[in-house]
Amino acid sequence: MKVTVVGAGNVGATCADVLAHREIANEIVLVDIKPGFAEGKALDIWQTSPINLYDSRTVGSTGDYAKTAGSDVVVITSGLPRKPGMSRDDLIATNAGIVKTVTENIIQHSPNAIIVVVSNPLDVMTYCAYLSAKVPSNRVFGMAGILDTARYRAFLAEALNCSPKDIQAVLMGGHGDTMVPLPRYTTVGGIPVTELIEKDKLDAIVERTKVGGGEIVNLLGTSAWYAPGAAAAQMVEAIVRDQKRIFPCCVWLQGEYGLKDIYLGVPVVLGKNGIEKIIELQLNAEEKALFDSSAKAVKEVMEVLDKMNEQA
Repeated sequence: MKVTVVGAGNVGATCADVLAHREIANEIVLVDIKPGFAEGKALDIWQTSPINLYDSRTVGSTGDYAKTAGSDVVVITSGLPRKPGMSRDDLIATNAGIVKTVTENIIQHSPNAIIVVVSNPLDVMTYCAYLSAKVPSNRVFGMAGILDTARYRAFLAEALNCSPKDIQAVLMGGHGDTMVPLPRYTTVGGIPVTELIEKDKLDAIVERTKVGGGEIVNLLGTSAWYAPGAAAAQMVEAIVRDQKRIFPCCVWLQGEYGLKDIYLGVPVVLGKNGIEKIIELQLNAEEKALFDSSAKAVKEVMEVLDKMNEQA
């Protein structure tokens, strides 16, 4: 079993590290454009194997996609963070170019690979990878909901002074301020969370979750990497081990939830074929309105990419 992670920065290296420690693949390939960067990160991770007692081999490559040939799963973390003075459209144009090139190289060497996109802006970069890969949509999807749900569950565990292991939750919509955490589908040890915490406290946690990424940026001056890297690795594990896990993922909707031709976060069954089933929840009027509002925001960003592609 072979997994490639493109982008050896903080998120990509963390993902590769988690994959290696959990022995999810025999070989893990890190790829980056910066000379020696992926090789150095891969070597550093490999040198932890005698300490942490695992056999997964990590190797690095500076832009040589031949080394990724035959990958079963590929995680794309490549892209630039948004810089001061950079508009949303600038970020989309820059990262779309990177994701397009990466995806084409991956498909050339691993035509049967399943692609997990982590690059931002997440929803539109997943769409970009889908357009570039030209493979069925069940094989191209994005990591967002697992990270956002993890933040939501972590905040709840703090507030309730309980183990995060016992908290299950569903979160839908775009990856950003319009995401839709669903308290009605949140349980703690099987108990509805609404029975354990006051509404105002729960609402505050929901709002904190929506800006969870921004909170990290404000504290660190850069984006998070431990949780995003671990979240991507969890998706890879579900695919490689055919676990049929139910996760919120950014997927291509074709009529589900009354939406068409859009990449958006919804609960799915994740297994060896990628997205094996899209689960349609019975949303109430308030939840559906929030979800539709999130979809509208994501669609507007996708249309920016469409216009760029038309002008290219």
